[in-house]
Amino acid sequence: MDLAAKDVRRHLGKFIATIIGVGMLINIVFIMNGIYRGIIDDGIWIIENTDTDLWVVERDRGGPFNEQSQLPRDTYKSVAATPGVAKTGPFITYTVQRGVAGRNQQFTIIGYDVFIGLGGPKRIVAGRNITAGHYEAVADQKLGVRLGERIHLGVHDYTIVGLTRQAVDTNGNPLLYLSLSDAQEVLFQRDNQAIYAQDAATIKKLQDAGYTATQAGQMLPLFSSNTNIISAVLAKLTPGADIKKVRSNIQDWLYLNVYSPEEEIQLMLSGRLKKISITLGFFRILLVIVSIVIIALIVYVITIEKIRSIATLKLIGASNWVIIRLILEQSVSITLASFGFGYGASHLLEASGQFPRHLIFTTFDTTLVFIIMLVGGVVASLLAIWVALRTPPSLALGG
Repeated sequence: MDLAAKDVRRHLGKFIATIIGVGMLINIVFIMNGIYRGIIDDGIWIIENTDTDLWVVERDRGGPFNEQSQLPRDTYKSVAATPGVAKTGPFITYTVQRGVAGRNQQFTIIGYDVFIGLGGPKRIVAGRNITAGHYEAVADQKLGVRLGERIHLGVHDYTIVGLTRQAVDTNGNPLLYLSLSDAQEVLFQRDNQAIYAQDAATIKKLQDAGYTATQAGQMLPLFSSNTNIISAVLAKLTPGADIKKVRSNIQDWLYLNVYSPEEEIQLMLSGRLKKISITLGFFRILLVIVSIVIIALIVYVITIEKIRSIATLKLIGASNWVIIRLILEQSVSITLASFGFGYGASHLLEASGQFPRHLIFTTFDTTLVFIIMLVGGVVASLLAIWVALRTPPSLALGG
């Protein structure tokens, strides 16, 4: 007779409630795993999906994603003149928060030279790439816009000519691709009143320095801010080029920082993504420990509830193995059923597409959680087994 199965049938409601409760905790563990992997994937998406061999950024900067980098636009021409470089393209990236698709939302704008092509969108699932120098855009589906829709940014309207899928920045926000000049205009376009106020303040300073109003007005363009700025230069190397030599030339002669895509990824993992990764890792470990402790307490309580039944088994001559098997089977059954519930719930949530973050579930994470929970379920039953084995048979008779 399988005593564990018989006991489960007798207290089916209690076991189902237990499985659901512990399963929800394991579900959270899976979601934490999915968030962790999703954040890493989102954080390096742009780097992995940008067609370049080298990222050239401002000197002593970890840009363009970990830290702001500013370069004159024509820097890409100087990089292109470096021996071993086949092609270069200017690149600009920045995050904005604007009203798009009927709601206020945050997204990242990517600007690139559409005629050179470096830095352009990947994974276009509808429409086409940008072919005009102005007023065309490619947006990710998460932005909520439709193909052919016009969105207002700055002082101009831009037509959505293409849609991408899962093209996101380091924070999981959707990307919007524009031509370089359009992206610069959206970033640096200022309100007219702000321009008038700055011009008036500049003229006042010049007059205080002894210049006449006419002279100050003539000198005003010299004090206007430079808007022809980019974040980085993307460089493709010629076949067989010595990447170390090319990097050395750019760093020594142009006084710029140069990173390979792998180094950019490491910058992200050790910089912006580091603390959030550690935090999520801590909570994953904590939740697994809590789940195992709860299973231990539940198995212990279930064992205590039937302590007289265990004493009766001993009284009629049942071996210790029968009692150990009873407790182990119940503990492992609760663990496996809870794991299955948590696994199924997390994947249903991911399939629904309603979770606000990108979830990625890997076989490695799933296997690791399964092994930890299975071993934890067995270990969790040891306290209950210890109590059961110390139960005297006389307790069945009220002793």
